Amino acid sequence: MDSRRQLKVGSEIQKAFSEILTRDGKAIYGKAFVTLTKVRVTSDLGLARFYLSVFNTENPDEVVEKFNERKFELKRKLVEKLRHQLRVTPEIEFFRDETLDYAFHMDEVFKKVHEDDERIKLEASSPKTEIKPKTKKVATKAKAPVKRAKK
Repeated sequence: MDSRRQLKVGSEIQKAFSEILTRDGKAIYGKAFVTLTKVRVTSDLGLARFYLSVFNTENPDEVVEKFNERKFELKRKLVEKLRHQLRVTPEIEFFRDETLDYAFHMDEVFKKVHEDDERIKLEASSPKTEIKPKTKKVATKAKAPVKRAKK
């Protein structure tokens, strides 16, 4: 759980970096659609992790790598924006935020489950087809004949 101070510093950094991203971002990422989803700051305020959501590109990891290559230039711009709010600006790292990709994947899975459920209901309600449960034949051990003693 992040402290209030971490959340506040993260929020200020996110606002400032969003302005930088809208003004100078096209030079870094080109045609891709990049949004800054969240900024997480470590407890000592020494490192800020930027999570970027990248769309409209073949390789989103390549776009994040471009940000990491230019992080010193971006940090300098961030320092200019935050020089009156923070004494020390944290180091920055960029990561790809995959929560939307995961949400789209889960949506696809739920649609498939729903379609399968509807198909099974149709098959069960149809009078023409009869669903027979498959039974497995269980191999039983042959019992040895029991010899009875004569009386």
